[in-house]
Amino acid sequence: MTDHRTLGVVIATRDRCDRLAVTLQHLLALPERPEILVADNASTDGTRAMLARDFPEVRVLALPVNHGALARNHGIRVLDTPYVAFSDDDSWWSPGALAHAAELFDAHPRLGLIAARTLVGPAAEPDPLNDVLAGSPLGPATDLPGTQVLGFLACGAVVRRRAHLDAGGFHRLLSIGGEETLLAYDLAARGWGVTHCPDVVAHHHPAPAPRPGRPAVQRRNELLTAWLRRPLPYAVARTGALATEARGDHQARRALRETLPRLPAALRERRPLPPHVERAARLLERAPA
Repeated sequence: MTDHRTLGVVIATRDRCDRLAVTLQHLLALPERPEILVADNASTDGTRAMLARDFPEVRVLALPVNHGALARNHGIRVLDTPYVAFSDDDSWWSPGALAHAAELFDAHPRLGLIAARTLVGPAAEPDPLNDVLAGSPLGPATDLPGTQVLGFLACGAVVRRRAHLDAGGFHRLLSIGGEETLLAYDLAARGWGVTHCPDVVAHHHPAPAPRPGRPAVQRRNELLTAWLRRPLPYAVARTGALATEARGDHQARRALRETLPRLPAALRERRPLPPHVERAARLLERAPA
């Protein structure tokens, strides 16, 4: 069994006390016994009191304001385990999955992030993204396990802590909603491998209805990612396409409205991808969905 000090789990949460309690029960039952840290985004529903009362063995990072996805960055800086899995407050890991992930990291020094196979709900239905990742045209690499990808679900990802910090973690402009692609780009740009390993399994039990406004946030973040990392003609074309959609789509209008005030910061922090990563991104975009 992998030593528990090798493994950590960071959970970013806000105002989902009941779901978080279920997640922690599953994580604490894992044979790997990972160190668990909850990064609480200023919850107001009694989350911190519940954690102190019912889960005293779980570490808590009490953030004073809602940092969104950046809570994961804060959590990973606090943990000193070399490998860190991310869980949402409605997701957990299969027994043995994290131990297997640690073995893969040990065996492949360039491996930066593992995108797991995700099973959804009580029936453990495969998430549609599994097939997309497994069919990635980037294929395998001789020094990496699994299939190379440039995307993942945050609630089904395990990272090498050093790689995450090297790449800068989740970007401050994006918050939660499609934030994973930019981190995958940044890991690949720094030379770290990002792969889909279907033998590493996560379970996701999302709420029946998505949070209000999530589609607009995802489209906003896709556009910001284009301005942050992709060629300028590409970013301009994506902006024009969204502006055209905004004429008859209120989600597109909201996405464009929320992009514009963030655009100056995106331009200041713009760092185009290295040519080989840009080629990989283009190849993925041409692949069947």
